[in-house]
Amino acid sequence: MQISAEPIIYALIFIAVLLMVEGLYLVVFGKSIKLNNRVGRRLDMLEKGGSREAVMEQLRKEMNQYAGAMKIPLYSIIAAKAQKGNIAFSPKVLIIIMILLGIFAFAGLTVLTSASLSVRLGVAVVIGVGAVYTWVNNKAKKRMALFEEQLPDAVELMVRSLRVGHPFTSALNIVAEEVPDPLGTEFGLIADEAAYGGSISESLKALAERVDMQDVRFLAVAVTIQQQSGGNLAEILDGLSKVIRSRFRLFRRVRAITAEAKWSGWFLSAFPIGALVMLNIIEPHYFDEVKETQYFVPAAIAVGVFLVVNIIYMKIMVNIKV
Repeated sequence: MQISAEPIIYALIFIAVLLMVEGLYLVVFGKSIKLNNRVGRRLDMLEKGGSREAVMEQLRKEMNQYAGAMKIPLYSIIAAKAQKGNIAFSPKVLIIIMILLGIFAFAGLTVLTSASLSVRLGVAVVIGVGAVYTWVNNKAKKRMALFEEQLPDAVELMVRSLRVGHPFTSALNIVAEEVPDPLGTEFGLIADEAAYGGSISESLKALAERVDMQDVRFLAVAVTIQQQSGGNLAEILDGLSKVIRSRFRLFRRVRAITAEAKWSGWFLSAFPIGALVMLNIIEPHYFDEVKETQYFVPAAIAVGVFLVVNIIYMKIMVNIKV
């Protein structure tokens, strides 16, 4: 039995490329972009001597830099995730990184494997683009999950601040100072924009569109209605915080209930691919007798289509809206 090491080499190169992206990100921007820092990135930049206006412009530029990239076909998929993850790399830099990682993967495949030129080029492109997408998607998921967890506490903190007589801008500043990233920096930026004459309701709407989160839209609508019609903002936000926290609990319950179905769906989707990889590792020449026949390519395409349909259908079944 002859064992092929090429699939293992592909996986190792993909992991190496993924780690290179994370390492490069930390080297360029330092630890201040990590979400679990107690001191938010905005406060860190202010403590290092940056003026309030300069820090505001820098953060605003980073948060809105992927808005234009949403119109680019295919790349818009990565751009949407990068905007949610607040990736500090610009769209051009992210494209350059994908190209460089693809070149690195191609060089690694050339040295470590004997695959044909077309296979090495195709796999290098998949690794370069796939590693960046995986990294960006992971950043976006972590940031949005932390954002959802922090939001009810932040709204309750604003309620307490308003009840002791602070204005709404002061309540935003308190959240910016007391709550870690990502929510701390986002609310600090809104407070800075308000200090320079911007509209708080418009800033909240822009935040809601950028993170694409329903709870933030509720907050923006509540503040807008209060500014236009008046009323007790503390009571409005108190009711909103209870609604947000209830939705968060319900979402967690739904996610716990559907966890088994999700894992079953992922297993059923990944098993054929894993079986194919293992088959090629254990017996590289298993398909030699049939791959030259006229039915091999159509059958492979049909299996691939059914696999994609299965993944989409499984995802639809367990994607329950709350």
